[in-house]
Amino acid sequence: MYAVIGITGQVGGQVANELLAAGQRVRAIVRDQAKAARWIERGCDTAIATANDADALAAAFEGASGVFLMIPPDYDPAPGFPAVREIIAAVQQAVKMARPGKLVYLSTVGAQVDTFSLLNNGRLVEAALRELPLPTAFVRAGWFMENAAWDVSAARAGLIPSYLQPLDHAIPMVATADIARTVASTLLDTWQGTRVIELEGPQRYSALDIANAFATALGHPVRTEPVPRESWEDLFRTQGMQHPEGRMRMLDGFNEGWIDFEQGQAGSQKASTTLEHVLRDLVERSP
Repeated sequence: MYAVIGITGQVGGQVANELLAAGQRVRAIVRDQAKAARWIERGCDTAIATANDADALAAAFEGASGVFLMIPPDYDPAPGFPAVREIIAAVQQAVKMARPGKLVYLSTVGAQVDTFSLLNNGRLVEAALRELPLPTAFVRAGWFMENAAWDVSAARAGLIPSYLQPLDHAIPMVATADIARTVASTLLDTWQGTRVIELEGPQRYSALDIANAFATALGHPVRTEPVPRESWEDLFRTQGMQHPEGRMRMLDGFNEGWIDFEQGQAGSQKASTTLEHVLRDLVERSP
């Protein structure tokens, strides 16, 4: 049996689908029993737990051959990442109590970088998980291709404002379906110690590639223009962020190239789903 955190999200749900398709039992870990209904209908066990509740997590991990761990996203963390540190402590305690067979954590490209950015939370989690007495694997995923869902409306209007710049600068991106397949296959694998899997799509993509893929999917021209760096802080604070520097530095890292895989493009695992495929699907599914 495999315990899956984040099963109501796009990655966790697809991980569960992959495991069920492989004939494996799945325990859906949810924060609210009402959200477990569709998984119960599919024959899954359920457990109620929040990411910072060690006792509930231990009960959810009990008897599991493997655990898929993803940390709830926090795009506006307070200085020092206190919320992530609280979750780390809970996960460490839960694993030591329940002793599942293995753990696969959805990490991020750039988790090895110590320069300050929003992605430092991945570095903190990885460092803590390395200390646990069980096989662990970190799937360091590139920029989610599905992040472009935020740009569908702008693409329909013909102009996408971009924080990725220069507009022709390509970065590692990957589809969530490929992440899920990689996580599921890793959970079903056997290893000792710590594994690091750095995952991206078949090629790297830029803001211009995003605009061109939307243009193909929509059947009309789509342009993209950079959002001036000097305007970011005010924009993010207007959107409600209290601590925008982490997000700004993350974008700087992608744009300047210091957020990348530890083994570089040559050493990453290449998935098959293209940006064009993902954006076409986003357009078809959006109103």
